[in-house]
Amino acid sequence: MIPRDGSGGTEASGAPWQDLRHHGDAEVRGGGLVDLAVNVRTGTPPPWLRRRIAASLDGLAAYPDGRAARAAVAARHGVPTARVLLTAGAAEAFVLLARSLKVTAPVVVHPQFTEPEAALRDAGHTVRRALLHAADGFRLDASAVPEDADLVVVGNPTNPTSVLHPARVVAALARPGRVLVVDEAFMDAVPGEPESLAGRTDLPGLVVLRSLTKTWGLAGLRIGYVLAAPETIADLARAQPLWPVSTPALAAAEACMEPTALAEAEGAATALTAHRDHLVTGLTRLGATAPADRRLTVVGPARAPFVLVRLPGADEVRVRLRERGVAVRRGDTFPGLTPDWLRIAVRDRATTDHFLDALADVLPASHRLRPRGGAA
Repeated sequence: MIPRDGSGGTEASGAPWQDLRHHGDAEVRGGGLVDLAVNVRTGTPPPWLRRRIAASLDGLAAYPDGRAARAAVAARHGVPTARVLLTAGAAEAFVLLARSLKVTAPVVVHPQFTEPEAALRDAGHTVRRALLHAADGFRLDASAVPEDADLVVVGNPTNPTSVLHPARVVAALARPGRVLVVDEAFMDAVPGEPESLAGRTDLPGLVVLRSLTKTWGLAGLRIGYVLAAPETIADLARAQPLWPVSTPALAAAEACMEPTALAEAEGAATALTAHRDHLVTGLTRLGATAPADRRLTVVGPARAPFVLVRLPGADEVRVRLRERGVAVRRGDTFPGLTPDWLRIAVRDRATTDHFLDALADVLPASHRLRPRGGAA
């Protein structure tokens, strides 16, 4: 059975109970909501990127040619082009991996993004879950991964926990005969990307996934890429349809690899750190006076563009926030979490203060220490 209390363990039955296909965009449907549910950076794509994408429309009569974008990605990570595959978002990469890899004992480390497991199950695989412990701050524990796993999927930094695992700990999961898939969709939101494995060519079976959706606001364009050994890239490419990435998406990929774009992303990651600190400070003060069994707690240290909080009665709080025009992401669709968890996207200070005020209004009376005074 899959534990439902978030206490950790390895699932053996293969029977999911969460809605693995529920994502943050479902929380904001209907319009008019302040969005703290979706992890795409606000104010994006920037004007210069919009112009580059718009200029590519003149070439829509021709079939897409991904050579320049592929070369740009390879140069950005210092690897040969044979180690790069462009995809229609990271989600397509999960499907390609599930359909192409000849594995028999896949394990997904949870809580994390649910699409890898959903894709594996859809492809007919029986998936085991290695659940990390809330008591340990959801830090990666190699002993939770069965030794016989021939495919291991882990996020870094992890969605929804916002935990950034040390590169050495993640790398220790690699070994001959095993494929290690590291989802780095949010790594470019970490200043300096100190724990990234992108560009590593010495680890057997390593597959790194990247997305341009989050930092650059390209969820509707669908663009990401895979970094892996040439033979793995060739296997995945054979499973792709012809011309899987559109001309505008290729133009965006090439543009986002340029030095000025990388510098802008680094600046955005630095600004994000300050905004996240402001959010965490406000949340911490808001629950400081609650009884221990009713206290709002933040998983930390958070390193991604979102934070994960535990709050008894969070499912009701989420509904009441929505009634006040604010959307946050429910946590109970992530394996290993329960209805007492919420994921909250990092936004600018003004938006965060609006959210904290709304949250203070809907929390039980035992939580109501207003956050504003100490959140500066």
